[in-house]
Amino acid sequence: MSFNIFQKTKDYLQFVRFSHTLFALPFALGSMWVAASGLPSLRVFLLILGCMITARNSAMSFNRLADARLDAENPRTAGRHLPANRMSKKSVIAFIIANGILFVTFAYFLNRLAFICALPVWLLLLSYSYWKRFSFLCHWFLGFAIGLSPLGAWIAVRGEFAVFPVFLVFILTLWMGGFDIIYATQDEEIDRQMKLHSVPARFGKRRALQIALASHLLMLVLCVIFGFAGHLGFVWWIVSALMAAAVFYIHFFRKSDDLDAMNRDFFLANVGISVLVMLGLVIWVLFGGSADAVF
Repeated sequence: MSFNIFQKTKDYLQFVRFSHTLFALPFALGSMWVAASGLPSLRVFLLILGCMITARNSAMSFNRLADARLDAENPRTAGRHLPANRMSKKSVIAFIIANGILFVTFAYFLNRLAFICALPVWLLLLSYSYWKRFSFLCHWFLGFAIGLSPLGAWIAVRGEFAVFPVFLVFILTLWMGGFDIIYATQDEEIDRQMKLHSVPARFGKRRALQIALASHLLMLVLCVIFGFAGHLGFVWWIVSALMAAAVFYIHFFRKSDDLDAMNRDFFLANVGISVLVMLGLVIWVLFGGSADAVF
């Protein structure tokens, strides 16, 4: 019995690619730290973690469910849990619903605004799975869905909207959108065959990489504006410089088209940048920075 539970847990963690939670979580924690001017209460911290995990579990599971037929026709994704019959659709639907209920419940125990926003945000997160069926903007919509996490963490702490986390939303939107375009280049031909509207399928690989670079350069411009507008100081400029170095490495120095290498670089770059942003915000607050003094 214990082995079955362990195996089931392992299957679900692999199914939702739980390790990729690290893409958005540091952004959310950095926003939380600024909103609370340090650590919030343990209760609020745990509820934010609960919201982050259940929201992503729901979105990723729904994406796998919505794309099950498409994944089965793509040699790269045919081995995923649903096409390979390693999990049933009923169990996935139950998993999505359970995580959705938990997400709304956690938001209820945070504050009124978090609870009001919870269901619309949850539905928006699920909807990203369908954007590639009708718009090449799907990559940035995915980035926006992920990017809502710092705004959500801010609302969880303060129960109100603010300008500060909105900058983080759009920085993450442009960063993740550009990387998702790079990742999608490996499915350029199959996306065309299945009439999916990814940027590589519509514009070709070369133009797609140029568009991804433009998205990342816009992100760097936004980081500079954010640094000046928020008076974030020298730590933020170090973070921005390292982000710029990552962008230039990915776009100009990375040569391998190997899928495993691409996945590794994709993971490390996103986690690295997310952690840097979090550390930059944490250090800024420790040195006396406050969003209330700026925005």
